[in-house]
Amino acid sequence: MKPRLQTSLGQQLVLTPQLRQALHMLQLSMPELEAEINDAVESNPLLEWDDAPTLSTPGETRDADGDAPDAHSDARSEAHDDHWDDHRDAAWAESGRGGGEDPDGDASERIAQSETLRDHLSWQLNLSHLSPRELAIGEALVDAIDDDGYLREPPSAIAEALAPELECSDAEISLVLSRVQGLDPTGVGARDLGECLLLQLDALPPETPARDIARRAVSTLIERLARLGEAGVADALGCSHEEAAAALQLIRGLDPRPGARIGGMPQDTYVVPDCVITRQGGIWKVSLAGGRHSRLTIHRGYEQMLQHAAGADAGYLRGRLQEARWLLKNIEARGETLLKVVHCLVREQSGFLEFGAKALRPLTLREVAAQIGMHESTVSRAVARKYVHTPRGTMPLRAFFASGIDTGGGGEASSTAIQDMIRRMVEAEDPRKPLSDARLAERLKEGGVPVARRTVAKYREALNIPSSHERVRIA
Repeated sequence: MKPRLQTSLGQQLVLTPQLRQALHMLQLSMPELEAEINDAVESNPLLEWDDAPTLSTPGETRDADGDAPDAHSDARSEAHDDHWDDHRDAAWAESGRGGGEDPDGDASERIAQSETLRDHLSWQLNLSHLSPRELAIGEALVDAIDDDGYLREPPSAIAEALAPELECSDAEISLVLSRVQGLDPTGVGARDLGECLLLQLDALPPETPARDIARRAVSTLIERLARLGEAGVADALGCSHEEAAAALQLIRGLDPRPGARIGGMPQDTYVVPDCVITRQGGIWKVSLAGGRHSRLTIHRGYEQMLQHAAGADAGYLRGRLQEARWLLKNIEARGETLLKVVHCLVREQSGFLEFGAKALRPLTLREVAAQIGMHESTVSRAVARKYVHTPRGTMPLRAFFASGIDTGGGGEASSTAIQDMIRRMVEAEDPRKPLSDARLAERLKEGGVPVARRTVAKYREALNIPSSHERVRIA
């Protein structure tokens, strides 16, 4: 055998700073996006606010008659750079201006309800394709996850919490834990810092530079990384200093407390909707809410100065101009992704918009992702902490999703619709003889919705309805 050199041509996905920014911006709520853009305007002289009024036509999607979505937003999406779309969605998988808010809307409708990490995880878990047994184990695991996103309890403690109604082994709990660790935010459900960082590294594309070396560093050197430095990591892993530096840089970009990003919103915080849904002449119309970021533009004076600048000044202006262009492009990409998701939600849940929770049909992240040609994790990030203003008030996008339960007629009823049925039954009950969970389950079964008593109890508690003993009224 003789050593020889070979050349090859290929393509690989690199998680560039621009793609990282696109992923980051997709996860931001509207207030967070506005705050980040304000910081960018203050630090980049190539960005400025355009105070001139702009006109825009909101996109639309047809009613339940099955007509196609509006041509306006589709044309704008098709005009987007295909190369950028492919790379952006691949990165997201692994890891439109429109009408403003309804001036007649009630401000009280826009008060946000605080979403805890448990709420966020439980919502995703209930939309996963799990058996009732796996779902029960998953809920117990989610309950045991702390605010930083770590699972501090051993499998024996989880099994004890499930007993005596459910007997399960450590192996079964570990299997469901792997599903929980696949939820957003990436890294949640880890049992220690090393596992948390490894989960985040595993979510990156395999072609990400220095990913494998970073995994080896976290797996074997996690306790010593802080004091080893670039040279120590290179010696310990037998790699070059450049590879060690790249791996350390990648590790520094990970989040050691992934759960802390969820929750923390005060109870009386006002939300700003990202999208607006209206109905005109029997047609549902969807548009992006007109935030301040819709008036962001590139400073033409500095852009013209670049033509006459030289040396360090030219390099500085050129770098800032590139940053400004990428920011504007990522804002547009975020808006287009939201429009695609909301268009799909309106098509699938037009009954919910018209008649309320009782008409909400089962819909999962996976189904929406398949319809719009994106990865499930991309849809999850696009929906998280986003609100939409509708004729029924301002509501979170997650309200359009619901897990399904088989009915006696061969169809499915959403969990939200079943909760609405339970609420109506309780409201109509005799206060002197309130319905027990078992009796509620019997009535649902008589109506063609077979639900276990334990499931009824879970939905009742989610509705903040006391037990039948606590609801008794003598007069």
